[in-house]
Amino acid sequence: MDCFFAAVEVLDHPELSGKAIAVGGDPAKRGVIATCSYEARTFGIHSAMASARAMKLCPELQILPPRIARYREFSAQIRAVFSRFTDLIEPLSLDEAYLDVTECPANQGSATLTAQAIREQIFQETGLTASAGIAPNKMLAKVASDWNKPDGQWVITPAQVDDFVRQLPVTKLSGVGKVTAEKLHQAGATVCGDLQSWTEVQLRERFGRFGGRLFQLCRGVDDRPVQTKRERKSVSVERTFVSDRQDIDACLAELPELLVKLEARLAESKMAAGKTITTLVVKIKFADFSQTTVQSGGDRPDLGVYGRLLHEGLARNERAVRLLGLGVRFSGSTDNPDNQLGLALE
Repeated sequence: MDCFFAAVEVLDHPELSGKAIAVGGDPAKRGVIATCSYEARTFGIHSAMASARAMKLCPELQILPPRIARYREFSAQIRAVFSRFTDLIEPLSLDEAYLDVTECPANQGSATLTAQAIREQIFQETGLTASAGIAPNKMLAKVASDWNKPDGQWVITPAQVDDFVRQLPVTKLSGVGKVTAEKLHQAGATVCGDLQSWTEVQLRERFGRFGGRLFQLCRGVDDRPVQTKRERKSVSVERTFVSDRQDIDACLAELPELLVKLEARLAESKMAAGKTITTLVVKIKFADFSQTTVQSGGDRPDLGVYGRLLHEGLARNERAVRLLGLGVRFSGSTDNPDNQLGLALE
């Protein structure tokens, strides 16, 4: 979906049409932007930006509080449209999903025509626009979905894969975060064509297990199926402080409350039921917005282990702390360690 939360707000409040708006947290309480309109993006505003920073870039920006229940209503309508074309639907969030339409008989069996039909039905029934990427696999479809936004679609046929991927920036590859991107750029790899000259052994030596994945992705190979049931790999909580925590003692004092919230979330999470915890994780965001994630083995949330991880993380940066998060990962998780821990906003 295009600027989903913001688009819903404009739909419900037509007087906001054409204005720079965003959905996010209070600038005075260190809120962050969840999404914003295209008018706001012209000022350089984007998701995950601090709301206070967004207001400096655009003083006329209107920041609206999220209405998750309302967004879920639209998400259910959109999901209903998907289900008319295929049962193979893998939701990624309220506003994004993978669809496998290989066996879809509608629209002459054309994935391109099917994507067009889905987008048209979404607009007719909700008034919202969607963009689509059509490709032979999930990685390429995800990339293509951003290629012709808003309200557009992009097709990568099997015959076009090699040429398309050769010029694709490595930052577009699934699993390549800031850390891996920096390593790739330092190694002289800015586009996938640069990586294709590396052997799989060389990539594994440089990037560990993820090197084998890079070897496939830089060639446009992604064999992951569309999964109708997504397995939860982690549960976590976080807190952004109104004022920075200046030292280790102040940070340690926050851990008990965060641990209580984490244990409550684990108890409430049906998807976490019966899973085995294998890893404990601490996320720290510093006053300069740099961040680090520290992890250790563990079979249950443990205040002592989280305290040790906090000490280790704070040793990496001497600045004050604006955010702390605690989490657990379950057995079978194959998360790339360069990825950020998916922490729920408090």
